[in-house]
Amino acid sequence: MLKIIRRWIDRYFSDEEAVLLLVLLAVGLVVILTLGAVLAPMIASLIIAFLMQGMVVRLKSWGVPHWLAVLITFLVLMTSVAAIMLGLVPVIWQQSTRFFAELPRMLREWQELMLLLPERYPSLISEAQVEQMMSITSSELGYVGQYIVSFSVSNLPVLATVLVYFVLVPILVYFFLKDSQSIMRWFAGFLPEKRPLMSKIWEEMNQQIANYVRGKAIEIAIVGATAYVVFVLFGLNYSALLAIAVGLSVLVPYIGAAVATIPVALVGFFQWGWGPEFVYLLIAYGVLQALDGNVLVPLLFSEAVNLHPVAIILAVLVFGGLWGFWGVFFAIPLATLVKAILYAWPIGVKEAHNQELQGQASHDTEQSEA
Repeated sequence: MLKIIRRWIDRYFSDEEAVLLLVLLAVGLVVILTLGAVLAPMIASLIIAFLMQGMVVRLKSWGVPHWLAVLITFLVLMTSVAAIMLGLVPVIWQQSTRFFAELPRMLREWQELMLLLPERYPSLISEAQVEQMMSITSSELGYVGQYIVSFSVSNLPVLATVLVYFVLVPILVYFFLKDSQSIMRWFAGFLPEKRPLMSKIWEEMNQQIANYVRGKAIEIAIVGATAYVVFVLFGLNYSALLAIAVGLSVLVPYIGAAVATIPVALVGFFQWGWGPEFVYLLIAYGVLQALDGNVLVPLLFSEAVNLHPVAIILAVLVFGGLWGFWGVFFAIPLATLVKAILYAWPIGVKEAHNQELQGQASHDTEQSEA
C-alpha cells in the first residue's frame, strides 16, 4: 500500500511546479474563506475589471492609446452604473413597497383558495391538512418578517460600508484596468521561469473564463430586459422585480429557470386568476426560456463548457455554499478550472519532466563535445 501511495506521489508531485501550484491553490482557498468579507471590494473590483478588459483590448486593437482606452472604458462603466442607480433602483424600491403592501391581500386570497380544495377534492385533501398547511405557512412568514426587521436594524452599519465601497471599488477598477500588465508581470516574477503546467492551465482557462463571464453578463441583461418588456406588455404587476429575478435566474443552470417560474406564475395568478391572460403569460414566459436555452446560449457560449449536468449542479451547490452569489456566478468557470487542472496536471508534470530530461541531455552532450 505504501508503495502505491509513493508511486502516486512521485507521479503527480515530483515536479516543484506541481507542488507550487498546489500550495497556491490551497493558500488562495484559505484566504478567500477567511478574509473573503475583508477583501470583498478587492474581489469585486477584480471581477468588474475582468469584465471590462475586453472593451480595453478592443479599443486598443482599433489604434486607441492604452490610457485613452482605459479612460473610455471607465467612463462607460460609471455611466452605466449611474443609469442603473437613477433609473432602475427607484422603480425596484417602489414595486417592492407595493408588493409588501399587497402581500396580506394575496395571502387572504390564497387561504380562501386553499379552503375550497377539501370541498372540491375531498378524496385528495382534508380540511385538517389544509389548516395545518396554512398554520405552517403563517408561522414561516412570521419568522421571515421578524428576520427582515432584525436584519434591517442590525445591519444599519453596513450601509456606511456600502457607501465606502461605492467610492473604493471604482478607484480599484480603474487601476486594475490601467496597470493590469504591470500587475501580471509582478505576480509572474514570483513564479518559476519554466512553468509548463501553469501556462497550460492559464492558456486553457483565461479566454474561456473571460468569454463565459462576459457572455453571462450579456445573457442576464438580454433575458432581464426582454422579460421586462414582455411583462409590461401584459400589464403584469411588479414587472421590474420579476424581470430582475428572471434575469438572475440564468446564473443557476437548470434550476434557476424553474425557480423563477414560481413568482411569475403566482403574481400572474393572483392578478388574473385562471383567465386567458394568465395562460398567455405562461406561454410567453416558456417561449422566452426556450429562446434563451436554444438560441441565446449557443450564440453567446459557442465554445461550450463540456461539463456533465450533474457536475454543473454540484459545482453550483458547492461554490454557492462557500461564496454565496459570486460562488453561483462563477460555479461553471470554477468547475472548468478544476477539470482543467485534473486533466493538465499529469500532462504538465510529464512535460516538465521531459523538458528537464531534454535539458540535462543537451547539457551532457555539450560537455562531451567539449
